[in-house]
Amino acid sequence: MFYRENGQFKSTYASDQQMLPILQDRVVMFGLLAFAFVGMPFVASDYVFLSLLIPFLILTVAAIGLNLLVGYCGQISIGHASFMAVGAYAAYNLVLRVPQLNFLIVLVIAGLIAATLGMIFGVPSLRIKGLYLAVATLAAQFFTDWMFARVKWFTNYSGSGSVSSAPVELFGWRVDTPVEKYLFLLGVVIVFTLVAKNLVRGRIGREWMAMRDMDVAAEVIGIRPVYAKLTAFGVSAFYCGVAGALWGFLHLGSWEPLAFNLTLSLNLLFMIIIGGMGSILGSYFGAAFIVALPIILDQVPLWLGVPMSTAMASHLALMIFGALIVFFLIVEPNGLARLWAIGKDKLRLWPFPH
Repeated sequence: MFYRENGQFKSTYASDQQMLPILQDRVVMFGLLAFAFVGMPFVASDYVFLSLLIPFLILTVAAIGLNLLVGYCGQISIGHASFMAVGAYAAYNLVLRVPQLNFLIVLVIAGLIAATLGMIFGVPSLRIKGLYLAVATLAAQFFTDWMFARVKWFTNYSGSGSVSSAPVELFGWRVDTPVEKYLFLLGVVIVFTLVAKNLVRGRIGREWMAMRDMDVAAEVIGIRPVYAKLTAFGVSAFYCGVAGALWGFLHLGSWEPLAFNLTLSLNLLFMIIIGGMGSILGSYFGAAFIVALPIILDQVPLWLGVPMSTAMASHLALMIFGALIVFFLIVEPNGLARLWAIGKDKLRLWPFPH
């Protein structure tokens, strides 16, 4: 009875179209944000920040970007870690060669560079789709792996091929401790989530979904495939470019080209499949699942008193990933986000059966 809409009337179009039209949802969301900003820094340890929360927030941005392309526009991509690599190396070179730039500006420029490359590799989507498009996007992964490993300018002529990021400073504030990194990333994730949510609710989002559902019919009613598909690739690559810069500067600290390999691209795809394609909330669920599962698998044997090697735990995580992908594709293609929506619908009806 506590999750009902009775008495919540909408008298204007704006109130009916708001992101959280139900009062209970708004109260819960504001409570979660208050706890995330105020309570979490006092509750969580440095290990939780560095191993769970910081990777989760960064991968959420990347998962939202991939979901905009795959879930909302229907263009399959299995090479999005390449755009994360472009963003990371672009940010590294910008900070190295133009140290006067504010880090927020560096993030935007790095994202724009990744978006440009994303639109270039999105050109094949104008002619091919499905598995053929997935293989074409895989070329971006191989190209960036080769480019950052062979062209020494990107790594400042480092002999080992690895680079180290400079400390992040914003308006005199040095983002150094785990808590400061977490708070900064939390603000970035909230902004990018709001932008993505408004994009998919607006005209461009409707164009993406029309192309996803039936591209021929969308073109007949006046939607331009070139504009819709390339903007989807551009916005998606922008999100992943920013996520790559954050991943390098605030999580890894130092990295090499293998840090953004094909495995990371596949993990991003697993996130939106398990979390839910075509759902911003599903990107959160998928990122949380991918980050938390390996850590949980490392700890469960200790809790149960069963010895398990690190290699065995890693292989078990891959097996569980594969099994869950098959499960969700067969039983619930819309992922954890759909299960969450079903649970909310049941709460609306509880305790009545109809």
